[in-house]
Amino acid sequence: MDTPGAGLGYLREYNDALVVGLARTTPQFDRASIAEATGLTPQAVSKVLARLTGDGLIEPAGVRRRGVGKPATIYRIVPSSRYAIGVHVARTRVRLVLTDLLGTVVAGAGAPLPADFTPDELLDAVDGARAELLRRRPVDKARILGLGLGMVGPLDHANGIVRDAHRLRHWHDVALREIAERRLALAVHLDKDVTAGVTAEAWRRGREFRDGVLIMVESGIGAGLWLGGAAYRGAHTNAGEFGHTVVQFGGPRCVCGRDGCLEVLHDRAVAAGDVPLAARLLGVGVVNLLQTTDVGHVVLAGADLLRHREVYVDAVASAVRHEVPRADWLTVDVSVSALGGDVIAAGAATQVLNAAYGPPSLGGGAGQ
Repeated sequence: MDTPGAGLGYLREYNDALVVGLARTTPQFDRASIAEATGLTPQAVSKVLARLTGDGLIEPAGVRRRGVGKPATIYRIVPSSRYAIGVHVARTRVRLVLTDLLGTVVAGAGAPLPADFTPDELLDAVDGARAELLRRRPVDKARILGLGLGMVGPLDHANGIVRDAHRLRHWHDVALREIAERRLALAVHLDKDVTAGVTAEAWRRGREFRDGVLIMVESGIGAGLWLGGAAYRGAHTNAGEFGHTVVQFGGPRCVCGRDGCLEVLHDRAVAAGDVPLAARLLGVGVVNLLQTTDVGHVVLAGADLLRHREVYVDAVASAVRHEVPRADWLTVDVSVSALGGDVIAAGAATQVLNAAYGPPSLGGGAGQ
């Protein structure tokens, strides 16, 4: 049997999220502009604005006159009304950030991880770093929407399971999302590190970043895909294993079990001290990816890459410029993430915000 009022409650939550999603990209707005942008009736918008004001998510910011008649109340979002925690799980440490409702990083903390860490050791480190994070920036815990985990793959995003994290022995079919929610007493969003990272880039770059990729070089190589204005995860939510594409037939054995992968060739070049060769190999891989996806943006990230930023940027940009057929037509913007070492953690926090209020984009609403 349906619960009385359940449908109405869902509709209210949907419309509230719709308006918050718009407010996150609009400095100031009034009832008429929200109705025009969302398709909600003015009466429905009035109810939404009253609820959001009561919840402290938005606040009045003056009035606006539109000809004769009663002036319209202007509203703005309250960034400090809600927060999210994002976690970047690397192979040697965790990095945590706290973001406000606009996705702005307001505090950060980190902790080392033991070699070949276990799930319990990871959550011990996350819990300790979370306590330090909230000491640095005290906030009402009731305002924290949840915690996002950007984790080493392969993983099953849909079911919250880490399947077999490369180079980590203790991560075969680990239900990390469920374990973390129980341990941390927060709603947890689990995703691949690179998918979290590309979400952060899309959020900050806006609508121009409709088709892009984040290439991460940090104890491995991965690619976060943003296609058609949304994160692309694939049929099994495991898209992005970019480093495990073969570029040398019969090459050295990779940790994934295949021979001649981009990642193993790149890492061997770095170990031999030949960073230019490693960067050149990455450029070859990026051009292969561009030939497959035809994205317009390539964002470079990762601690290993940032240590040799100019070498990698020059190599990738040169490969794009000289090896993509008709580069005058198939134009690609190559850049480095402005978020630096925080890109994965910030993206994981942004995913929590998007899960609560929808991505910051326009859409239609209805009803109450």
